[in-house]
Amino acid sequence: MEKDLDLWIDRFLHHLAVEKGLSENTLDAYARDLQGYAALVRGRGVSKVAEITVDHTLSYFKAMRSKGLSPRSTARTLSTLKGFHKFLLQEQAIKESPLRRMRSPRVVPRLPSVLTVLEVEGLLQQPNPSHPLGIRDRAMLELMYATGLRVSELVHLTVNDVNLDVGYVRTRGKGSKERIVPIGKAAGQALKGYLEGPRRLYPFRSSQPTLFVGTRGKGITRQGFWKILKRYVQTAGIHKRITPHVLRHSFATHLLEGGADLRSVQSMLGHVDIATTQVYTHVSREHLKRLHQKFHPRG
Repeated sequence: MEKDLDLWIDRFLHHLAVEKGLSENTLDAYARDLQGYAALVRGRGVSKVAEITVDHTLSYFKAMRSKGLSPRSTARTLSTLKGFHKFLLQEQAIKESPLRRMRSPRVVPRLPSVLTVLEVEGLLQQPNPSHPLGIRDRAMLELMYATGLRVSELVHLTVNDVNLDVGYVRTRGKGSKERIVPIGKAAGQALKGYLEGPRRLYPFRSSQPTLFVGTRGKGITRQGFWKILKRYVQTAGIHKRITPHVLRHSFATHLLEGGADLRSVQSMLGHVDIATTQVYTHVSREHLKRLHQKFHPRG
């Protein structure tokens, strides 16, 4: 009973990894959704993917709603399951999708949390410039804010991905798509100080050495960077829930507030769909509304 479902889920995830080039984190999310779905249909006595009906899928989403699944999470899960059944159709494992008439719930765009320019400046001043780790940390924070990189992109950078003469960094984002992002003067100077100083303390382990390393010469992990960021957020006296992605949100929002066009920001962020980037225009409008309310006599 389980082999048929497990086999097709494994094939689908392999398809996403090889054909679509999805990241490991995204694949993990797909796998969790599919495993929960499979557990429910197995409990209804289903032995093969061809036996899954509309009633099974409705039962699954009813169960999810009873657990408090938000409309956003419901929409994401539905997208996963639609993709799975579309794959089954292409592979001729089923004749029609039980999800063909199911529509995604309306999701209100969630405005990302961002730092103000002053908060960013305060954060960037926290690393100790007289300590090797402080020089490294300042370079990481400056680069994150200057480029809007995802934390996974930051920790996978190599020394060869940085071109200080031209002033850009090369990164590989979702789907292993490569993009070039300008660094800017401040981040460039911080990187130069790190590369000419603390980074020389550790040998280059291969022709593609990791850019940001710890005291043992091993690359910084995503979790490691998060801990570093949280420490500096506390010392900066910033009372917001800050994640590494907030620096990315702040990068995009401050660019748009400064007059950058949406297409350029989309390119730098590596968004495939410009609709993903447009959420930052809402943030900018909210910022303008707050300024108006604060400073206008009739605000």
